[in-house]
Amino acid sequence: MNLFLDTANIDEIKKVHELGLLDGITTNPSIIAKSGRKFTEVIKEITSIVEGPVSAEVLATDAPTMIKEGLELAAIAKNIVVKVPLIPEGIKAVVEFTKRGIATNVTLCFTANQALLAAKAGATFISPFVGRLDDIGYDGLELITEIRDIYDNYGIDTQILAASVRHPIHFKEVALRGADCVTLPYNVFEMLFKHPLTDSGLAKFVEDAKKLTW
Repeated sequence: MNLFLDTANIDEIKKVHELGLLDGITTNPSIIAKSGRKFTEVIKEITSIVEGPVSAEVLATDAPTMIKEGLELAAIAKNIVVKVPLIPEGIKAVVEFTKRGIATNVTLCFTANQALLAAKAGATFISPFVGRLDDIGYDGLELITEIRDIYDNYGIDTQILAASVRHPIHFKEVALRGADCVTLPYNVFEMLFKHPLTDSGLAKFVEDAKKLTW
């Protein structure tokens, strides 16, 4: 399972990149707005650090403007993935990007039906939102299972990019259910390393190491 970071924070990106674990980045307008910087400026800096896919979202909601913005984003770097909302106008835009060989990430997916429509349009990635479904009393993880089953039924190549992942249990479960990728906020990524037995075991090793000579 490929590991993406859901952030526009350059310091966070550099820290995970230095570990050698970072496969890509996802961003959205809300995340970039927090940086207080120009949209394209942030995207350019991220692509200068990360070699894998970098999802940059269009700001428009009509297909012609989405296509215009997407073409401008795709021109920034070869690893840009144009991120498009899962609405009819967005699907129109995805069809056009697919014809042009431009990678896409269809976001705000909440049903398996939506995921199938995005795949038929040629989406490179589909982003089902696990945590947001949990928030309203639905089983977000079951959505990953449903999409995996449908895509496997028909040999669909669209990659399942599990999004809105809130904690390590989500991370483990989307892996078990066959997500191709997962995107995590930095704080959730940090949690993946944590276990009290790791901490106590390391403390014991360090203490015992003081008694040894090299």
